[in-house]
Amino acid sequence: MSSVLITGASKGIGRAIAVELAGRGHRVVATARQPEMLADLPVDQRLRLDVTDQDSVDRALGDAGEIDVLVSNAGATVRAPLESVPLAEIESLFQLNTLGALRVAQGVLPQMRERGAGRLVFVSSVQGRVVLPIIAPYGASKWALEAIAEGLALEVGHFGVRVSLVQPGAVATDGAAGAKSFFADDDPYLPLLQQLGVLRGEVITPEEVATAVADTIERPDPPLRVPVGAPAEQLLKARKEAPEDAPFLPAELDW
Repeated sequence: MSSVLITGASKGIGRAIAVELAGRGHRVVATARQPEMLADLPVDQRLRLDVTDQDSVDRALGDAGEIDVLVSNAGATVRAPLESVPLAEIESLFQLNTLGALRVAQGVLPQMRERGAGRLVFVSSVQGRVVLPIIAPYGASKWALEAIAEGLALEVGHFGVRVSLVQPGAVATDGAAGAKSFFADDDPYLPLLQQLGVLRGEVITPEEVATAVADTIERPDPPLRVPVGAPAEQLLKARKEAPEDAPFLPAELDW
């Protein structure tokens, strides 16, 4: 069994991944900015780790010891039109969703490269390949994450380290409900915000994502991209088949 470090394991998808991997017999190191929220998880280690803080990452990795697999899950989202979203909020998203993921990967890669084996699994999203209005700041951070992950796959595959991106669609967590929202009372983009529920479509569970992550880790030859659930597969297929000479607009959206 593998030694797996998970970021953002206190709730939602990260928590479900920790439970799934522990149930399969893996040594799980669960991490979060608030480690007290990990107390009831059936894992081997519970560590404080803030992916946006280099000192925090260094301390956690020092305490975790040898890591075979990194599951990079920590992330957040916002709801805002690009015309008015505070740029500081986009910077925060990139620090957490994109650079934070790379920061932890940089921390575990030297030991993996020296051993000639390891896995990097990034929890991405269909929004790493499809831009959705009002959620575009989040999507931009995931598009950047996908570029980083693909670049890593090209660079570290030579040393026996495999990289995968897990791409769920809408997941039944409190992430969307708890997202910061930036709209004025008379905002001209409110009709788009009100239609986001239509775009969510069929919602999958965190446990379904956790199963996909665990299966990817246990595959001897995992693919680079792993869509999770029929809605994700359908949306990504529609995006692939759409012409590239205009923005892709999901058919469900009236705009």
